[in-house]
Amino acid sequence: MIDYISNILKGALMGAANVIPGVSGGTMALLTGIFERLINTIKSFDLTALKLACRFRFKELFAHVDIRFLSAIGIGVLGSILTFARLLEYLFEHHAIHVWAFFFGLILASVYFVSKKISSASISVIALYALGTAIAAGIAFLEPAGENATIPYLLLCGAIAMCSMILPGLSGSYVLLLMGNYELVMIKAVNHFDLSILIPVGIGAVAGLAAFARLLSWIFRKFHDQTIALLSGFILGSLAILWPWKEAIIKTFEKGDAVKEKVVGYTYSIPEWNAETGLAVLFMLSGIGMIALVEILAGKVKTD
Repeated sequence: MIDYISNILKGALMGAANVIPGVSGGTMALLTGIFERLINTIKSFDLTALKLACRFRFKELFAHVDIRFLSAIGIGVLGSILTFARLLEYLFEHHAIHVWAFFFGLILASVYFVSKKISSASISVIALYALGTAIAAGIAFLEPAGENATIPYLLLCGAIAMCSMILPGLSGSYVLLLMGNYELVMIKAVNHFDLSILIPVGIGAVAGLAAFARLLSWIFRKFHDQTIALLSGFILGSLAILWPWKEAIIKTFEKGDAVKEKVVGYTYSIPEWNAETGLAVLFMLSGIGMIALVEILAGKVKTD
């Protein structure tokens, strides 16, 4: 029971992270030590699972897909999103810099603790760490592509966006925006339930996630340190989006009565030292402290 509650809390951290622009639920999964298990659980939805479902052998099916773990994570994620989103909306409206500062500190500390999972440094580990950092940081400064409604591209959008959602340091919706199809998929297709768009994207998302989970699981087993290094780089690079002192560049998407704003970039600045900056630094330190506390508690659970 304690393990189940623990996984609910870990799912809640993932859900809260997904609400924050530029923060990935995958980061929290990696930090709390459930990332590899989550990937393996996703991978378990295979032909064997389908056969068990068709034969109504649900007890075996639930054991095969680790339903106890998955349900705990799902409860945590859903509950966190439903409750945290409203609070965050208010905080961003009235205390944006302090919110960004807190999560900057949180992710900065995450870089350190996730990197500690690398057992030994090598040329390949260092190179992949640098590559992951460059990719994630570069994404923050990319210009969005143009809209493309061809079926092959929609399949690709679905696959890449879904895979990005589970990777630490990457945002699925932001990647979809960079590929030029955020408005097409999330505004036009969703509002008008356009199956000619949603079906290819959905097929790409499911197929991409299934294939990617298998690939990532295999890579974790064969190249553990290199994989952690690349993912740590992704997390480090995502700090570019979380820098507190910036102005958002916002694009408005309109279709009929539907209007939605989406951040497409930022202009960055160095703050002047004043009371507000000092308070932001304190929030940054509190974010670092929270992650340190999570690591200490996780270590105690492992030793008990």
